[in-house]
Amino acid sequence: MNDPIGPVDATRVPRYGGDTTFARLPRLADVTEADALVWGVPFDTGVSYRPGARFGPNHVRQSSRLLRPYNPALDAMPFGRRQVADAGDLGVNPFDIGEAIATVENGARELSGTSRTLITVGGDHTIALPLLRVQHERHGPVAVLHFDAHLDTWDTYFGAPHTHGTPFRRAAEEGLIDFDHSMHVGIRGPLYSKLDLDESEKMGFAAVHCRDFARSPLDDIINRIRTRLGSRPVYVSVDIDVLDPGFAPGTGTPEAGGLSSRELLEVLRGLDGLDIVGADLVEVAPAYDHAEITGIAAAHVVYEMLSILPGGR
Repeated sequence: MNDPIGPVDATRVPRYGGDTTFARLPRLADVTEADALVWGVPFDTGVSYRPGARFGPNHVRQSSRLLRPYNPALDAMPFGRRQVADAGDLGVNPFDIGEAIATVENGARELSGTSRTLITVGGDHTIALPLLRVQHERHGPVAVLHFDAHLDTWDTYFGAPHTHGTPFRRAAEEGLIDFDHSMHVGIRGPLYSKLDLDESEKMGFAAVHCRDFARSPLDDIINRIRTRLGSRPVYVSVDIDVLDPGFAPGTGTPEAGGLSSRELLEVLRGLDGLDIVGADLVEVAPAYDHAEITGIAAAHVVYEMLSILPGGR
């Protein structure tokens, strides 16, 4: 394979110009092959409060223009050891959740092929279910590392079984999740009852709550996460509302008292060396953002995800 084609050279094309792809990477159509893909799923019909995450993928792309090829925190070249490309956006029916879920599943299966790693930018968290189905086909039950203010293991909303608050319950019911190695990180805020926590634990999720970050050193939290995940194939799912609204105002269901962007990025870096098989970043709603605060944080989350993928050093 030829040397990977990386981002557009900023000394030749200013960062504020040119095509808007993630980190100014080539489009999938412009490379002969790709090892990892960033793609968008602009779907938010599953939201229960603020809509707008359908505009998230392109907002994150626009906010990624300042990303550079070398990641000094990990001594990594995420675009230098493998070919990474932007696969564009999937066309998803905004009026039929069932059809949309099937479309995402089929699109992820086609794009991932036999060996590609997908980083998906949503969209709302409903899309995690079809993405996990495709991961299960390749790896069996996967360890899910879920960063979120919310559990997303509720049963239904208004009788609907598929919303952004239910993907991990459905995934557990379908046997997609490794019950012994999955974990929530960043959970906080009011719940309907203590039963919410009990049911989530029965579905295989241990939890690091946001209050733990105020009481424990970050390295201890990273060790807890790594111990829980073990050597299993890991799928990372990041709802941007895991960040405090001061760091990510542009989201659909904000909760006070969240992580800082620095804490989240450090935890992601702490996953380096694990068997990361795929990831998503969801719930960026640019209508509630300002000065690209949320978009920039989200773009850096995707960048760190790419940096920790196996084979990227």
